[in-house]
Amino acid sequence: MASSSKTGSRHPLRALAAAAVAVIAVAMAVPAGVATGQDQGIDRSVIPMAPDAPSRYVVQPGDTLWDISTKFLTDPWYWPEIWHVNPQVANPHLIYPGDELALTWVDGRPQVTVASGGNVRLSPRVRANPLSEAIQAIPYDRIAAFMSRPAVLSADQVKGAPYVAHARDHRLITSVGNDIYVRRLSDGAVGNRYSIYHVGDELKDPDDGDVLGYQGLFTGEADVNRVGDPATLRVVDSARETLEGDILLPIEGIEKLSFVPRAPGSKVDGTIMSVIDDRTVVADYDVVIINRGARDGLEPGHVLEVWEAGEEVRDITENRASREVQLPDERNGLAMIFKAYDRMSYGLMWRSDREVHVGDAVRSPGAGS
Repeated sequence: MASSSKTGSRHPLRALAAAAVAVIAVAMAVPAGVATGQDQGIDRSVIPMAPDAPSRYVVQPGDTLWDISTKFLTDPWYWPEIWHVNPQVANPHLIYPGDELALTWVDGRPQVTVASGGNVRLSPRVRANPLSEAIQAIPYDRIAAFMSRPAVLSADQVKGAPYVAHARDHRLITSVGNDIYVRRLSDGAVGNRYSIYHVGDELKDPDDGDVLGYQGLFTGEADVNRVGDPATLRVVDSARETLEGDILLPIEGIEKLSFVPRAPGSKVDGTIMSVIDDRTVVADYDVVIINRGARDGLEPGHVLEVWEAGEEVRDITENRASREVQLPDERNGLAMIFKAYDRMSYGLMWRSDREVHVGDAVRSPGAGS
């Protein structure tokens, strides 16, 4: 059989591969950023891309998913809209240091994919590094204590909880090595360990006055030495003194943070009702407590906008239309939910544009004032 003189005919697979590379190169050459309308088939008004969004980015140690999403987007809760998952990966949201992320445009819409892995990658399906080395959604050290030792106790947790009825040797204050007598510990077993909390001030819903929970102050941990009513426990760790009336709760396991920043699926309109450490002014990385939770559709990873209520001021100009003027609400920052109870949630403050206060509103992104 005579051979063809055309290279493409002799090597059809090579020609197809070259064409694919050319298509990818053209896609990668399109600059990323915010624009309006169409440009070479790209609809930049669909997703709010960052003006300086990189075409490629190598994930660095210490990065968080929030950090990475803000490199590509002006509004990080759009991350699920641009992250192109590989269906062959068990957890498609896992990203590792050394991964190279590529921004491309497909049918006018942006996509971010893992273009190549770091030195730890063995193949597209196998990695040498453990899941624990995957980047977190937010700085875990900021919220670790709240995952294992809640600073907010729900009304259900407090109601009917085991409590310290007395201390051995009539001690008014107990610490490490002291024994305490606990009632209502019906399911306790010798060797079990419990966290001890002092129940603080009530957390009331500013909308209806309902008590949603209580401030919780971790005092220590204790092991069960003898079951019964009362049971005998020995304090093995102490952060502060344990008092009569303090409650005991099972030690919570640390929850894995596999969520991604995204907008709630339903409209949320709530209020910051408390700030950890009893501060009234909030800054980045502070933890706030809002009066909306799982029953309102909130889940870990949901992003809410924080709004300061506009003041009512007096117009003292000569040409005033009216004497009293209601100023508009102003957006102050963002909060990401990282733990949701039934009617309240923990949120981590991000991108605070100015001071955030207890009483400020939290709303679904785009809901406005």
